[in-house]
Amino acid sequence: MTRVIIVRHGQSSYNTERRIQGRTDVSRLTEKGCTDASKVGKALSNILFSAIYSSPLQRAKKTADIICSELAIHSPQSAVPQISDKLIEIDLPLWAEMLSADVKQKFFEDYRTWKERPHELRMLVNDAEGTREHFPVLAVYKQAQQFWQEVLSRHQGETILIVGHNGINRALISTALGIPPSRYHCLQQSNCGITVLNFAGGLGEPVQLESMNQTQHMGEIFPSLRPNHQGVRLLLVRHGETEWNRQTRFQGQIDVPLNDHGRQQAQKAGEFLQEVAIDFAVSSSMLRPQETAELILRHHPSVNLELQDGLREISHGLWEGKLEKEIEQEFPGELQRWRTEPAAVQMPEGENLQQVWERSVAAWQEIVQAALTNQLKTGLVVAHDATNKTLLCHVLGLSTENFWHFRQGNGAVSVIDYPSGLNGLPVLQAMNITTHLGGGVLDKTAAGAL
Repeated sequence: MTRVIIVRHGQSSYNTERRIQGRTDVSRLTEKGCTDASKVGKALSNILFSAIYSSPLQRAKKTADIICSELAIHSPQSAVPQISDKLIEIDLPLWAEMLSADVKQKFFEDYRTWKERPHELRMLVNDAEGTREHFPVLAVYKQAQQFWQEVLSRHQGETILIVGHNGINRALISTALGIPPSRYHCLQQSNCGITVLNFAGGLGEPVQLESMNQTQHMGEIFPSLRPNHQGVRLLLVRHGETEWNRQTRFQGQIDVPLNDHGRQQAQKAGEFLQEVAIDFAVSSSMLRPQETAELILRHHPSVNLELQDGLREISHGLWEGKLEKEIEQEFPGELQRWRTEPAAVQMPEGENLQQVWERSVAAWQEIVQAALTNQLKTGLVVAHDATNKTLLCHVLGLSTENFWHFRQGNGAVSVIDYPSGLNGLPVLQAMNITTHLGGGVLDKTAAGAL
């Protein structure tokens, strides 16, 4: 496995001015940007990197240098940043250095295209080659693919760090996972946010998003709501550990309760979320997520818990109650198919992922719509591994074939915003946060069966 940790540069002067940076190199790190970069270095200090890559633009390069100086304190052998032009920010030549508000006003239709259909944004650019059409998002996706093709083969089985920008980082994550350019704005990358990707091989081979946009090392629970946010935020949590998770026994719709460790995980999730203003809560109707939700809601006694059958775990049918080796004996080859072609597997006397998709997405849409109708801002949703992974595919415009692209640790929290209601695209603000469970940046929860 090749582990790739991606960091966005610290806060810059243009960020504070709400000015579009693109490829201009005028903007510098603010004092907060430097402090946060130092916090990233401390958060990553127990990880040994084989290589560190940085964008050539000074706001990213300075961030990389500060991170490296922190890493060097703990490991004198730490790598020195290598500059890669493939990590330069998305090119927005007609808008660079302008205030976002002015771009919105002066290029009203183009700005709307940028927000609603980013893959269609087109700019006419004059350069040495004459006048040409430039599609910024499509170009940065191509650039990200080229970076992966160059770098992954060079670092098989190693751990590397990438320090880039909002746009290129989104493109790197998206090209790794197969998220289409139309969903460019569906991923958040906060200043100094940390993302972890695990590659089995090169681009196009199995890959897992272990976590995305962690901000806890900077003292932020998770990315804050935008000032003009009119929509709803959902905190998607996987239930705490059960004894069957620990044994890697398939539980599916068998109602296994939390074990002591699972209750501790739920309590820690509750402490992590205790300062968050939660307006409503929904759980799968099964015992393990219900118990997890109730432990979290001890800090929110006025919030009632609604149970939703549509969020139940996948029915594994005849696999339920069995260990992996027992399934392999009784259903030869099917477990491997489940790991490599999950969308093609029909569980014997159980469900397939399309059925899980249909019921869980219907329940999810119902939850979002009810919150919008009742003008509720933030909701807790507690469900299961397969349910959560299916919902993440839905949010990012992926199919059930991409099911294994996402990690969901027991007691982990993901944050999904609907800033423009159900008609607008959702935004995955952060995914699989497990820092409250004591593992640091990396997810140390047991993998476990579903």
